[in-house]
Amino acid sequence: MNTIILASILFSTPALAQWQAGVAKADITPTESVPLAGYGGKTRMSKEVVHPIWLKAMALRDETGQTSVMVTADLVGLSDKMVGIIAANALEKYKIPRERLILNTSHNHSCPVTEDVLWIYYEFNDQERAAKDRYTQMVYQRYDEVIGAALKDLSPAEINFEYGLAGIAVNRRRSRGPETRSFGGQVDQDVPVLTIKSGGQLRGILFGYSCHTTALGGLSISGDYAGFAQIELEKQYPGSLAMFVQNCGGDANPLPRIRGNEAEAVKLTSMYGHILAESVKQVIAAPMKAITGPLKAVMGETELYLKPGLSLAELKKQLPGLSGMAKTEVEHQINQYQTLGSPPDRVKYPVQVWRFGSGFTFIALTGETVVDYSLKFKGLYGWNDTWVFGYNNDLLSYVPSLRVLKEGGYEGTSGMAEYGHRAPYTESVEKQISKKVAELVKKSRE
Repeated sequence: MNTIILASILFSTPALAQWQAGVAKADITPTESVPLAGYGGKTRMSKEVVHPIWLKAMALRDETGQTSVMVTADLVGLSDKMVGIIAANALEKYKIPRERLILNTSHNHSCPVTEDVLWIYYEFNDQERAAKDRYTQMVYQRYDEVIGAALKDLSPAEINFEYGLAGIAVNRRRSRGPETRSFGGQVDQDVPVLTIKSGGQLRGILFGYSCHTTALGGLSISGDYAGFAQIELEKQYPGSLAMFVQNCGGDANPLPRIRGNEAEAVKLTSMYGHILAESVKQVIAAPMKAITGPLKAVMGETELYLKPGLSLAELKKQLPGLSGMAKTEVEHQINQYQTLGSPPDRVKYPVQVWRFGSGFTFIALTGETVVDYSLKFKGLYGWNDTWVFGYNNDLLSYVPSLRVLKEGGYEGTSGMAEYGHRAPYTESVEKQISKKVAELVKKSRE
C-alpha cells in the first residue's frame, strides 16, 4: 500500500532560528499495470517496477511567518488541469498561495500516464483509460498528503547552497543525423545543491540537473537516472530526503543510451545516477554558503505567440493519408477550427521567482525549456547564486530559445504539433520570456 512517509526527525536547534523547514515524501508507485508515459506511438503497459517512484515536498517558513512549498515528482509532467486542482487544494486546505507553490517534475519517461498530460501521444482502450484514471486520482491524493506532511514536519533549520558539476548531459540535437551535426552543442552540467540541516543533522537535499530522464525506454516503472541518484543519496545520508529538480534539459539527453536490452540499460542508468549523486556528495562534503531569508515569492504570466498554421482546407486534405499520432494532431486542429473558429495563436506562459534574502534566487520556468535559458539567466542574475529550472506548471510544449528556433528540428519546430499547437513559436519567444523574468526578478528585489 502506498503510504505517506515523514522524511525527518525533529532535532533541537536554537529557538531563534531564521528558518523552519519540513520535508516529506509520498509513494506514487502504481499497484497495477498502467499505461506508460513519455514516448509516442502505441500505448505501452507497464510490466515491472525497477524501484518506487515518489512525490517529495520541501516546506520553508521564513522569519516573517510566510510559508512556501516546492513539490518534485517522478512524473513526465503535469497538465494545466492538474496544476489547477493541486494548487486550488493547497490554497484552500493549507493556505499556500499560488506564487508560493512550485510544482516541478523530473520529466521521467518511465512513469504512468496521468490525466490529460501529452494526451495526443496515446490511444487508450477502455481498460487502459480506466487504469490511467485510477492512477491519476491516487496522484492527486498523494499531492495533498505530501504537502500536508511537509508542513507538519516544519522545525527550526539552517539552509545552505552550492554548485557541483556532472558530465552526464549531452546536447541531443546533434545526435539526430548528419544534418544536425552543426547544431549548437550547449549543455549545462551544473549540479545545484541546497541542504536542510537541524542540529547539525542533514534532513533534506534538493539537487538539480539539466537533462532528460530518458536513459530507460522499456516497460518498467522507475525514476530513471534521477531516481537512482535519489536512492543513492538517501542511502548515504540515512534519515535525509533527497529531491531531484529538473532544470532546463529540453535539448539534453544522458548519452550514450542502450535500447533493446533492458538489463544493460538499467545498469547504465544506475551508473548515471551514481555519478550525479557523487557530485552532490562532494558538494555536501565541502563548505557551502548559508541562505538567509526572508523568502519573497512572485509570479507572473506572459504570452508566447505561434506562427500561422495550416488552413482548414489544407488540414482536411492531409487527413485521409494519416494514422496514429499524426492523425490525432490534425484532427485536433480541425476540431479547433470547428469549435473555436481557428487554432489559438498564443499560449499562456507562467513564470515564478523566489528570492531568498538579499541574493539567492530560484527562477522557475514553464514547459520543456532548452538549456539556453539556464545559461542566459545565470549569466544575467548571478552564476553563483541563481538556480534556473524548467518543467514547472503545465507541460505545455518544448520552449526553444531564438537560437534553437532558428536552427529548427524537433525542439524548435517539429515537436509542437504533439502538444496540440498549430505551429512553432514566433521569433519573439525568448524575448517574451526574458522580459517577464526580468520584471519578476526586479519585483522580487523591491
